[in-house]
Amino acid sequence: MKKLLSEVINEIKPSNEYEKEILGKANNIIYKINKNIKDAKAVLGGSGAKGTWLKTFDADVFVKFNYNKFKDKSDKLSDNLEKFLKKNFKITRLHGSRDYFQIKKGKFTFEIVPILDIKRSEQAKNITDVSPLHSNFVLKHKKLIDEMRLTKQFFKAADVYGAESYIRGFSGYVCEILTVYYGSFLKLIRAIPKWKEKTVIDVKKFYKKKNVFTEINKSKLTSPLIVIDPVQKDRNAAAALDQEKFEVLKHRAKEFSKKPSKKFFEIKLLTENDIIKKFQKNKLIMLKAKPLNKKEDVAGAKMLKAFHFIEKNLIFNGFNIIESDMLWHAKTSSLFYYALEKDKLPKTIAIPGPPLKIKRHVLLFKKSHKKTFVKNKRIFAIEKRKFSNARDLIKNIIKTTNVKDNINKIEIIK
Repeated sequence: MKKLLSEVINEIKPSNEYEKEILGKANNIIYKINKNIKDAKAVLGGSGAKGTWLKTFDADVFVKFNYNKFKDKSDKLSDNLEKFLKKNFKITRLHGSRDYFQIKKGKFTFEIVPILDIKRSEQAKNITDVSPLHSNFVLKHKKLIDEMRLTKQFFKAADVYGAESYIRGFSGYVCEILTVYYGSFLKLIRAIPKWKEKTVIDVKKFYKKKNVFTEINKSKLTSPLIVIDPVQKDRNAAAALDQEKFEVLKHRAKEFSKKPSKKFFEIKLLTENDIIKKFQKNKLIMLKAKPLNKKEDVAGAKMLKAFHFIEKNLIFNGFNIIESDMLWHAKTSSLFYYALEKDKLPKTIAIPGPPLKIKRHVLLFKKSHKKTFVKNKRIFAIEKRKFSNARDLIKNIIKTTNVKDNINKIEIIK
């Protein structure tokens, strides 16, 4: 096991050359900002500041504005930073809980995030203000940096990594907290299959177990796992987690414990051919969708909305879905697929009406439907289906605003 994990670490850690190149460019941006900006200071942020980044990564730069001067002008930080950045860099403004900026340098993308320079989480005016405090917590556990990398890679390969609304999994920060709580990657993996619904992870021991559910707002405790933020005691850092990702991780951890292998750390992107091969015995419909030109989590959430709208319409029109999924690729086209029991249904459908003994309702039912018949002491109507072919239905659905407004372009490819 030790040899296996050591090999994985060597494979997932960024090379010295890669780190040197991206840090050089990041430090150049930081130097330019700090040389000219007033009442603020730029620092490296995110996994770069923590040292927990994996083989390929982009870097975050936090611009920390003086708290006393800007605490009452928090909503103006993005505007202030934009005026400054425009004079020195070519930037793109992106919308978020507080707008931030992108600077591209060759193959690297740097996100420049305006925040308040706070000392305590209670001072935060926006969730991003707390990010440096997250880094400070992680840096107190430097001995576990490689263990955290293993956790992140395992979660990524299991497709449960990311707290964005279109993923609903585990954020990088939650991966780091979990590793610290259990003391190593292996101890965490062995604990995961034993997690029960509403298991509480409280690194700092802020609460007695029962007190969590009485002292924290219930709206923050809907996730199957509760992870108390060690720098913000009233926050559940795993609030975005959904039941599906929770169960997937438990299963993967159990399988790894039974038969450890490098495959549990390998990120596999399903291709069109993989999906076709998997569902060759079923009726498969596959669509290619290009996301809107928006911030990744916004574009992803809108794609997911369109995916579910198509799915709900298939079910509503009587098509039995065996499996469906959205394979998200932010920078290219994503795939929607729906494996159906049948892609063609009878042109007519029997609609159940009231039991014969409820005579008044039976008469009303007959008035509403031209063709009726009786079976098992109940009246039924025969109506023509609006759509008996799944592909015809989807062709119609993708023209509606519920799809068109959420996707740049979409087409059926199978």
